[in-house]
Amino acid sequence: MGTEKLLRRLTIGMLLATLVLSACVASTPPAGSFDDSSASNSTHASTAGQLTSSSAADYFKDNLAALDKTLYVYRDFADGLNTFTQKAWMGSNSSNVPAMDEAAGAYSGISSIAAELDLTNHSWGGYMFLNGSLAAGHTQPVADFGQTDCGLDLSGATKLAFYAKGETGKEQVEFFMGGMGWDRSLRNAQFPDSTQKVSLGTVSLSAEWQRFEIDLTGKDLSRIGCGFGWVTNDVNNPGLSLVRFYVDDIHYEFAEHRITPLFLQSYASAAPGTDEAIINNFAYLYDNAAAALALSYAEEHERAQQITDAIVYALENDRAYSDGRLRNAYSSGDPHSFKGWFSVKGEEFARIPGFYDPIDQTWYEDYFAVSTATGNLAWAMLALCEVYENAPERTDYLDAARTIGDFILTLKSDTGGFTAGYEGWEGSEVKVGYKSTEHNIDLISAYGQLAKLTGESQYTGAAAHAKAFVLAMYDADRHCFYTGTAEDGVTISKDVLPLDCNTWAILALGKEFTDGTAVMDFVEHNMRTDNGYDFNTDTDGVWFEGTAQVALAYRQIGDAARAAEICAWLNTNELPDGSIPAADRNAVSTGFIVSGTGIPWNYENRPHVGATAWLAFVQMERNPFEAIL
Repeated sequence: MGTEKLLRRLTIGMLLATLVLSACVASTPPAGSFDDSSASNSTHASTAGQLTSSSAADYFKDNLAALDKTLYVYRDFADGLNTFTQKAWMGSNSSNVPAMDEAAGAYSGISSIAAELDLTNHSWGGYMFLNGSLAAGHTQPVADFGQTDCGLDLSGATKLAFYAKGETGKEQVEFFMGGMGWDRSLRNAQFPDSTQKVSLGTVSLSAEWQRFEIDLTGKDLSRIGCGFGWVTNDVNNPGLSLVRFYVDDIHYEFAEHRITPLFLQSYASAAPGTDEAIINNFAYLYDNAAAALALSYAEEHERAQQITDAIVYALENDRAYSDGRLRNAYSSGDPHSFKGWFSVKGEEFARIPGFYDPIDQTWYEDYFAVSTATGNLAWAMLALCEVYENAPERTDYLDAARTIGDFILTLKSDTGGFTAGYEGWEGSEVKVGYKSTEHNIDLISAYGQLAKLTGESQYTGAAAHAKAFVLAMYDADRHCFYTGTAEDGVTISKDVLPLDCNTWAILALGKEFTDGTAVMDFVEHNMRTDNGYDFNTDTDGVWFEGTAQVALAYRQIGDAARAAEICAWLNTNELPDGSIPAADRNAVSTGFIVSGTGIPWNYENRPHVGATAWLAFVQMERNPFEAIL
């Protein structure tokens, strides 16, 4: 599958292009209950008897904590944590300008930056990594050399650290930060960097990776437009016609914790050039809401709030909407737009993920990511309500959940249930007519939680409305729940039988649904594969997220032994860092097509936040759909 099939053209967002400049700096655009003995060793019971810890939840905590004192300039290819994304050339001439790529072997992660200077064409040259700016009404950012106030405040940073190596081990390169706008040719800069250039001087590179540090003690870092740079020349590299080297893991280190709103990257990064790499910076709303729930259950309340703070920011700062909807995905990392980057409305905005294609020099966005699915909104409500209960002073969480819930009320159908949301980009978005059983299951609990917290009857009614639809999707003869309806909102869709419609229904309906054992028999006979369970009935691989859901469903119907057996097996598939892959192999099919693309929706064998969140639920014996009504 090619990127041209998965992604669509930019409406507004971040461009990762290389901006080329001449020596005079004139810019040019880019050409449930388990026996303790069988539960995970990493879990333990609190004094109240409630499991509040899991290795899977620790995975989320550790990933968030790792950023408390770190700001990345470059971590990995198409990573949502990368900053200073605009690259500006400076050199002896503007012809045959060398490009930098991110396809080289890495010190850490999946890629590094490969840089070079052909000394037969340039006596000197290098690149500055700039924050740049994005003017209101524009769709492409530009290099900015102090013309606008777009420098980042890095106050408190003690050092800039990175790793580098040379191609041969003979290369001499200078690395630096700051100094933007201090050059004599840029005296017209109204907002220069708050510090002059801070440099290591020219250093000798080894053919092996080395760590380098630029000491920033005592420097004014209140406005930094140039976060990193390199330059080299022919004088310092006698005998070389080409200086080629690599840099990786470029980051600022801070003395104090800087706990900020953050979205977790949904999938582990894939290497450049692979189809999977196009979603490296995707933070799916559902995955992050599930992670926030897991963190809250683990009593990691501050960490859970980092994610719900990101959700609230995204809700309040959409680049186009203010009606209570959220996108299906955001850029991983800090959701805030970079300083000096504005939406078409002239305001800061929540960053949307995407992918830059260096061949056609175009930024692409994903059709599904920019759309709004009802079920994902419901999970955001669940997360906000849960985290609010542990931080009742944060009334903004409850307000946000109410705002989202009120938006979903506009999707209520007279023929039962709630429709699935909107698809497409702002200005051309389409309200879809189909109804998803899974979405309506989500709403039973989401509206139930909201009704419990607010006491408002419309939410009780909404939960009952969703529940009636879910029960209407149950086939009492086959003992299974269907996926929902066709686009007409009435015709029941029976082509694909998803596992989660069945497990989630059991978890959300609770004891009032008395046919749970029969449903689980259907699951066993139609979806079990090896020691796990598939997404659908083709049994072409294990879907770990769904397998965790099966464990909790067994717990719900009272089969603790089977639940414990599945839990133990899941723990054997957990990776050392606490995460678990989406599937046990690549291309495990769902039977569905990715919205707007015509491409099959499959799961791959790489670590996944959603699957890890459900593993955490299993390890802590928590049902995120706990029956409220």
